[in-house]
Amino acid sequence: MDSSNIFSADELKAATNNYSEDRILGRGGYGTINHRNVVKLLGCCLETEVPLLVYEFISNGTLFEHIHRSKGGISWLTWANCIRIAAEAADALAYLHSAASIPIIHIDVKSTNILLDENYTAKISDFGASRLIAMDQTRVTTLVQGTLGYLDPEYFHTSQLTEKSDVYSFGVVLAELITKERPLSLDRKMEERNLAAYFALAMKEDHLMEILDSQLVKEASKEQLVTMAKLVKECLNIEREDRPTMKEVAVKLEGLKKQYKHQLVKQNYIQTTDIIDQDLYPVPSNGNNEYAGSSEFYGQYSMQMDLISEMNRPR
Repeated sequence: MDSSNIFSADELKAATNNYSEDRILGRGGYGTINHRNVVKLLGCCLETEVPLLVYEFISNGTLFEHIHRSKGGISWLTWANCIRIAAEAADALAYLHSAASIPIIHIDVKSTNILLDENYTAKISDFGASRLIAMDQTRVTTLVQGTLGYLDPEYFHTSQLTEKSDVYSFGVVLAELITKERPLSLDRKMEERNLAAYFALAMKEDHLMEILDSQLVKEASKEQLVTMAKLVKECLNIEREDRPTMKEVAVKLEGLKKQYKHQLVKQNYIQTTDIIDQDLYPVPSNGNNEYAGSSEFYGQYSMQMDLISEMNRPR
């Protein structure tokens, strides 16, 4: 545990307001890894009945909260921000799978385990179910863990996990991000209650645009949305060997980021590809997680959407 600290019980009580429930973002977790998009382990406390791990505080909650709080309204989760967050999370998972000293399968990839810091940067969290993979192994056998709606279908039948299990779960997160639909919903038809099935059926029946978040449809070109949808479909393949690796997913998402930026440059929406991140990825700056109530934002947003819609209109 490089440069980690041993904290006293009193220090933890002070930092958490005596373990107040309103300070809890999630439960569980362990691990020592170093990546800018993985929640950092600061140390541990050995004075309590159950030893505690201390992680950095992530101030803006979970991606799940932001996705579903904003459904149907104007959100800071623009197309640019959706791609950015997806790329950050994918890069972190690719690191866990291949770049960490010992490969790690997360097992419980979901939008509630992707946290957002003060700059709305994505951080992968909660390694409570994770498994280390020996260099000579490709899979791990374990009792079924994870979260319904995100679980790899093969996992139910074999109890075996591979890195491709995380890829499937991440595909559900991507679908959730671009549709603003929950991974499981009783509001959908029986055969569509699972988001993966709902998304696959929409692709098969060629009504993808009808299920995508309306804000993203206005902002992104159809080509970009279809590219993202195809990536989601690849991640959600029933057969593991047909799914991409997390590294391949991360590379494709980075490609989408660059494509969108170059589109804006080409259309003179921005002047250079060397723009500051906040110019392309605007996030709330007033402490609120949404833009609601800001007439200034609504005016700017309306003009921006008109321009992007015009850019994406067939010539």
